[in-house]
Amino acid sequence: MSFFKKIEDEAKDLTHKIEDEASEIGHKIEDGVKEIKDDMDLDMADPDAPVEEPPEATEEQIQAVMEKYDREANVRHWQGVPRVVVRYMLVAFALYSILLNFGLDWETRIERASFVGILVFLIFIVFPAKKGGGKRVNYIPWYDLILAIIGGGSYFYFVFNLDKIIANTIRLEPIDLVIGLLGVIVTLEGCRRAVGIPIVVVSSAFIIYMLGFTGKPLAINVYNLFYTTEGVIGTPIRACSTFIVLFVIFGAFLEKTGISQFFIELANSIAGSSSGGPAKVAVLSSALCGMVSGSSVGNTVTTGSVTIPMMKKNGYRPEFAGAVEAASSTGGQIMPPIMGAAAFLMVEYTGFEYKYIAGRAILPAVLYFTGVFIAVHLEAKKMGLKGLSKDQLPQFGKLIIRRGYLLLPLIIMVIMMVKTTLSLAAIVATASAIAVSMLSKDTRINIHKFFDALENGARSTLTVGIACAVAGTIACVITTTGIGARLISTIVSLSGGYIFFAMVLTMLTCIILGMGVPTTANYVIMATTCAPILIRMGMATLSAHMFVFYFGIVADITPPVALAAYAGSAIAGSRPMKTAINASMLAIAAFIVPYCFGLDPALLFIDCTWIQAVQVIATSLLGVFGVAAGLRGYIFSNLKIWERILSIAGGLTLVYPGTLTDIIGIVLVFGVCFLSKARAKKDPQKIEADHLEPQN
Repeated sequence: MSFFKKIEDEAKDLTHKIEDEASEIGHKIEDGVKEIKDDMDLDMADPDAPVEEPPEATEEQIQAVMEKYDREANVRHWQGVPRVVVRYMLVAFALYSILLNFGLDWETRIERASFVGILVFLIFIVFPAKKGGGKRVNYIPWYDLILAIIGGGSYFYFVFNLDKIIANTIRLEPIDLVIGLLGVIVTLEGCRRAVGIPIVVVSSAFIIYMLGFTGKPLAINVYNLFYTTEGVIGTPIRACSTFIVLFVIFGAFLEKTGISQFFIELANSIAGSSSGGPAKVAVLSSALCGMVSGSSVGNTVTTGSVTIPMMKKNGYRPEFAGAVEAASSTGGQIMPPIMGAAAFLMVEYTGFEYKYIAGRAILPAVLYFTGVFIAVHLEAKKMGLKGLSKDQLPQFGKLIIRRGYLLLPLIIMVIMMVKTTLSLAAIVATASAIAVSMLSKDTRINIHKFFDALENGARSTLTVGIACAVAGTIACVITTTGIGARLISTIVSLSGGYIFFAMVLTMLTCIILGMGVPTTANYVIMATTCAPILIRMGMATLSAHMFVFYFGIVADITPPVALAAYAGSAIAGSRPMKTAINASMLAIAAFIVPYCFGLDPALLFIDCTWIQAVQVIATSLLGVFGVAAGLRGYIFSNLKIWERILSIAGGLTLVYPGTLTDIIGIVLVFGVCFLSKARAKKDPQKIEADHLEPQN
């Protein structure tokens, strides 16, 4: 009962306190910066005023936001000898993970169990039992040491007794049964610490069903959960211990080259001088950084600490500035070629090659960021905002000549992924990141940075790995108990056999389960529960998996638990819920496009000719413009309510592939554009005055 009471208490805390906490952190970040009194003052800011260097949050303030909204940052603090010990334990784990792929040739279960055993052990060393519990320096309670030993030891017991356990199978000895149960329970607790409550609740519900309502002997259920490649060391852990961990380490090394700052400078050189330039810089830089980082919250905080103050200084409202950063950072996970860790799991679940998946994910990702970019541009035009002075911005050509070499590891990675295995591509890309860093003193990865990268890569792997292990238990229950077939029948029945209604139910499920759950874990749950339902109802396999992938991602910006949006609001000093609503509107393409490629896979370039592909690209881009313009209420002048409705309707029909819908959409969107342009030419003074009206 205490376990469920603890779940209930944490849920209540999350619901009732998150806005107050975000506001409090926002005020700390804004310390020393003059507050803009209200929206009217902000909207009437002089666009011709000289642009000052925007204030950036301190490292302490950034860390405070990270610890509040990103589980991975909520760790114990070590100093002195304990710090060195923990550091090199993580470094050793990273090196061991590399050896598993390029040196050791063990039985599959030994490789996976040893990987999870080390991972679980380290989680109890690194993560405290509750948020804020690691503030006491060099302190770890005795029970965490015991849990670390029990958790890690249970997996290594499996490693050293593999032959005996396989021989016994359903006749597990009492010691095998107890250790298996303890291993699962401690793994769940480790996941609660590193990932959060939601996935643990879902997994626990499935396990309780398996143990209490299937009628199978306890030994069989424990054997399936813990001692086979169907449970905690199942498909998700296979992907994690081979592909994911190596690409996470690659990302850590790439970060040490200073590529994030390069991306921000590159975005500034491209879009900084255009209307509302800082917001466009945020979109471009966050898309590039998010592609590598794989963390919506982490990317929102790190890049947002630079871009959000720039946007506010330019004249954007705090809620809009925070929303732009959150929506862009979240979208980075759908941007090829990396697409976050979940894309590697998609390889496992669909059977398609990674290059096939990444190639077909390009257009939806482009549509997503096009929608955000257009919305930002129209908002800038609507408010009369100008860009930054070109004198303040880096020149694109000089920047590429000076630091363009930082892009080489990404280029090499893409080439290698097309020509060889994913594991080899990750290692070669990592080696190339180290090599190119040596070309400049500013980017050079010395021995200290080398071990930092290994440590950071291992630390990030802990969160992803434990989520994969727990997600494996859910997949185990679904595949071994027959509940999957009953879930499919139930959804099909509720939807009345109509795939559109099944898609709506799936979308709601993905968003609810994705609230506070990492994309990787959410995708595993959805790939094993909901994707088969959509496939059963006739949706293409890749379309079904991309559908659940997208809606698992947008949970990070969808109210009420929009962690990326709340992190953005903390930096912007804005109202969290309003920031989340703005972020959802900016990311509207992520709510529309999955329905389109779910109903017609042509949007993923599946079963279509090159002429159809060109038509799909052109009409989809125009459709996203129509939807964005309707939501922002502006094209060349402010749109009337009925014009906004027609623009959105036209955009939706254009995004959905089909000749008839394309014709209808073109007529509607161009019609609204013509009316808006005519009104702007007729009364330009009024249009100029509209820029100075307070924005709600």
